[in-house]
Amino acid sequence: MEPIRILIADDHALFRSGLKALFGSLPQTAVVGEAQTGREAIALAQSLQPDVVLMDIQMPDLNGIEATRQIVHTSPHIGVIMVTMFEDDDSVFAAMRAGARGYVLKGADQEEMVRVITAVSRGEALFGANIATRLMTFFATPAPIATPFPQLTEREQEVLALIAQGHSNGDISQQLTLSIKTVRNHVSNIFAKLQVADRAQAIIRARDAGLG
Repeated sequence: MEPIRILIADDHALFRSGLKALFGSLPQTAVVGEAQTGREAIALAQSLQPDVVLMDIQMPDLNGIEATRQIVHTSPHIGVIMVTMFEDDDSVFAAMRAGARGYVLKGADQEEMVRVITAVSRGEALFGANIATRLMTFFATPAPIATPFPQLTEREQEVLALIAQGHSNGDISQQLTLSIKTVRNHVSNIFAKLQVADRAQAIIRARDAGLG
């Protein structure tokens, strides 16, 4: 069985040397190239056609996210693994959108690194333990309920909901304990913000959005 061919892309020479020494000493992996800039990583990926690229996010001249996007676009069979210090949600999801199939933090142990590299080289997607936990937490958190017509204030939302239910200004005045003049002002603001000409159009817009 041939070893997994790895391209290391990181602007820190010491870190590259550590990875090269590690994966050069294992029978199942072989380091075929090193890049210290994003553009160099793209060029070497194109010429060397490695099985896996270990990519840092922060790279000179072109960041690792954009370099990943270009590598995956031209050579979709190459598996890119982000190896970085950044574990914030924005970095993780930016890497995923760019096409990275793995994401591990610098400082991960040898066993975890080899597991991710092996999986990605087979066409799978695998993220390190810490990142996997963050992903599960993110997707387990209910998404915030979208508010229809976010341009309206909370009070205008209440007024619009009552309009959609067929209530007159007088009814709304009583229910919300507001003066008729205040209700009329809210109604005028609603019409302007929704760009509708009258109550009938406002009701249609509101009911289409699930109000009333």
